[in-house]
Amino acid sequence: MRFRRALTLMGFTLVVPGSAQLIAGNRDVGRVAVRIWLLTLGVLAYLGIRLAIDPYYAVDLSLSPTFMLVLRLYLIAGAIGWAGLFVDAWRIGQPLSLRLQHRRAIVGVNGILCFSIAGTMLFGAHLAGAQRHLLLQFVDGELGASHDGRYNVLLLGGDSGADRWGLRPDSMTVASIDAKTGKTVMIGLPRNMQNFKFREGSVMDKQFPQGFDCDGCYLNGVSTWAGDHTDLFDSDHPGIEATVMAIEGITGLKMNYWAMVNMKGFRRLVDAFGGVTLNVRDRIPVGGLGDDVTGYIEPGKRKLNGREALWFARSREGSDDYSRMARQKCVMTALLTQISPRKALTNFNEIAQASTDMISTDIPGGALADFAKLALLARDQKVATVSLVPPQIDTAHPDLDKIRTMVETAIDRAESREQPKSTRKKRSAKVTGASLGSRNDGYVANETDDVAAAC
Repeated sequence: MRFRRALTLMGFTLVVPGSAQLIAGNRDVGRVAVRIWLLTLGVLAYLGIRLAIDPYYAVDLSLSPTFMLVLRLYLIAGAIGWAGLFVDAWRIGQPLSLRLQHRRAIVGVNGILCFSIAGTMLFGAHLAGAQRHLLLQFVDGELGASHDGRYNVLLLGGDSGADRWGLRPDSMTVASIDAKTGKTVMIGLPRNMQNFKFREGSVMDKQFPQGFDCDGCYLNGVSTWAGDHTDLFDSDHPGIEATVMAIEGITGLKMNYWAMVNMKGFRRLVDAFGGVTLNVRDRIPVGGLGDDVTGYIEPGKRKLNGREALWFARSREGSDDYSRMARQKCVMTALLTQISPRKALTNFNEIAQASTDMISTDIPGGALADFAKLALLARDQKVATVSLVPPQIDTAHPDLDKIRTMVETAIDRAESREQPKSTRKKRSAKVTGASLGSRNDGYVANETDDVAAAC
């Protein structure tokens, strides 16, 4: 009977923490514990109802540093308190009065329950702390205003290293996102583009009023030039700011934010999500360009790990920059559509660490929830793409009016509406302030062939 009583007290503690103390122990402790437990159930019920009404509320909570701090502290305190209640329930069960085999059984059961509950809560506290640490990497502020109903984010990719981070980005893509629907247009710019103009009135436009037309001056060299003339910029990231000025001058789009992606961190992120599935069209070398080719990514539908996905996106051996740009869009689109909430939850700690190592950005922390909601909307929609590459665009002497027409056409198609040409010109004029040659208004951008050829 004493053995069954001891087991019952631990069972009560598992179901309703504090109930064992109310029955046979310190009633004051029991009352406090039961009230906290009922309050917890009430909060969980409220959250359940709120999430049923507004599924996106989970995004707001998960991207709130304050909520993550409160959750972490609660879980730590709860783990300690609940473990203490289990130990007290074991004491109330008078283990020394039991037979030896019963005493050992009680100790074993109590230990399993105690460490299971406390361990789970402490692990949850660790995840909340990792999430908060990730969120605190972002600058303070809220989501700014969109431009013509869209958020334009410049995505820069480069290999990390003492002489590379923040210098000469290897890939440049603009993600233009509809502020209401999340419909996204990816605009790829080749790193070897020359003879382009900067946003009118910008620092770089004053330095290069006739455009970036020096011998050997490429788009990915803008950041290097700015890094050598930091006194001209009131910014902690002069190279990126100068690149933004160039992208705005080329596309006619006003950038809201930028994000620099460290490609080695990207490799960790893909592994954390369990890989990415791609339809590999051509045999892709691993290595090359001064190093030995160590293997190949064979054609076919394949699930690539982080190393393979990185080489799929960056390999230039036997191909050119333009096919490489298309493969990069394949990877970005696949990650957007294949991210699994279950995988994100189970590998959250690794994902948070990889994200911290991977991204440098000026996106404010207050904008993360809004962008996360737009990303969830974008998952179920086709991502349109535009590549500013030959034969449509001569990268040595780009027709900027033609480029802007391509961009505007793709955006209009993504929004499922065709705006008057006068409206498109007005939108570009807000950024460029001037016409830079004859416009080919009859040109229609081919939005998907480059990506379809790659994946």
